[in-house]
This record gives sequence, structure tokens and C-alpha cells, in this order.
Amino acid sequence: MYAKLTIPERLKDLRVMQKHLTLEELAEQTGLSKSALGKYETDDYKDISPFAIVTLAEFYGVSTDYLLGLTETKNHPNTALSELRLSDTAIDVLKSGKLNNRLICEILCHENFRQLLIDSEIYVDRIVDMRINDANAMLEVARKKALEKAGGEDVYTRSLEVGQIDETEYFAHIIYDDLKAILKDVREAHKSDTTTADVDSTVANMQANVEAALHFEGSQEEKSAKLWLSSLNIDYNKLSKEEFVTLIKILEKSTILKNRASRRGKMFKKR
Repeated sequence: MYAKLTIPERLKDLRVMQKHLTLEELAEQTGLSKSALGKYETDDYKDISPFAIVTLAEFYGVSTDYLLGLTETKNHPNTALSELRLSDTAIDVLKSGKLNNRLICEILCHENFRQLLIDSEIYVDRIVDMRINDANAMLEVARKKALEKAGGEDVYTRSLEVGQIDETEYFAHIIYDDLKAILKDVREAHKSDTTTADVDSTVANMQANVEAALHFEGSQEEKSAKLWLSSLNIDYNKLSKEEFVTLIKILEKSTILKNRASRRGKMFKKR
């Protein structure tokens, strides 16, 4: 999700994700030809006419700068910085290019972000600290009185102690839950992105292939070939006869395989 959308990706995203239209439907509603619209959404397109850019921008309700990849802002290209109420430092950070601004925007726009901000504000401004401290003080007074009567620690007095709240730990859990819910949704939304790592580990797949090769029923040459191919994550079944023969000839030149074969022969003779 770190990659900036290309012009074809922007056009397809607006058509499919925002308008839910087919190319035929888009052509009917815009008056542009289906073939031209299809070319605009492919990576090998050469040019888009100014008329098409303006027409599509008006249809999708976005700026022409957004369609041309000159800005990430769809609808507010000329918003004054003063309206955003950002500090100079915040603007410098966002402009630095060191952060994933797209991820920041998705977190900011999530329906639970306001809850995260409210909980953070309560903690930062110590809004409930006094209430927590008062409650802890009452529990501590009760604990000390109970200790005097009981003459020592017991289950009741211990519960009065562990029942006291550390505001930092308490809000750490609350804020963590808020942020976890947001990131989980953002993560799910991007699971099919090309920049998202595969769920299945390549190493795990290779291990499975090697395991299958070890139990492969065939000649010794076939087993050796399948084992080496599996270690390179190459599908043995996709080899042509000519490729297999070439591979066997290559493996026959291996001194490692020859040494192993000779050792197996000696072991067999001893038995």
C-alpha cells in the first residue's frame, strides 16, 4: 500500500470501487468510447486527450490534477493550509516523504479514529486522573483498616490492593484496542494489494515440496531431479522431456551426488 497509484490505476479504481460500473456502462454515461476507456486503464496506454481528462474528472467528481497523478487529493485541490490547522512542524513532517501519508489518511478516515483520538485526549489531558486517584485512595484507606482488623494480609486486603488502577496501563489497553481495530480493518482492505506480502511463506512452500520429493516414487534419477528442483521451488511436473534429460546430465556431473551414491553402495555391500 506504499505505492502511489498510476493514472490507469486511478481511473480503474474510480470506475470499479467508486461508481461500480463496467466499461460499457461508463462509455454510455460519459459519451467516450469503450475501447478508449479500456486503453486508458491499461499500463501500456500512450496518451489521454484533454477532453477525456476533463470529462472523466467531472463525471467522477475529482480534480484533473488527481487523475493526472499530480496530487493525492481528489476533491480539495486548493484547500488552504490554514483551514487544516496544522503546525509548521506537522506540515514539514507530512511533506518530508519519510512517512506513508496514504496509511495516515486511511487511519484518519476510519470510523473508529474519533474514538481513538477521544481516548488519547482523555489520557493526555489527565481528564479522569483525579477520579482514578480518588478511587485508589478510598481503596487504600479501606485496605489499611482491614489490615489492622485482620492483623495481616488476606484475600480481602489483597483484592483491595490489586483493585487499584494504574491510569497509564489502563489507557494503554484502551488505546491499544482502539488502534488494533483500525489497523485490522486497514490491513484487511489491502490484503490483495501487489505490495502486500503473501500469506503463505515461500520457505514453508519449499519445505513442503522437498518433503514431497523425498517420498516420490520413481527412479533414483527422478528422485534426485525432483529433490533439487523442489529446493529451488521449481515444479518438477512442468518440465519437458528435453529439460528433464538435460537436468539429469547436469546432475550427473555433480561430485556431491556421486559421493553420496558411492557411500550408499558401500553401505549396501556391508549389509
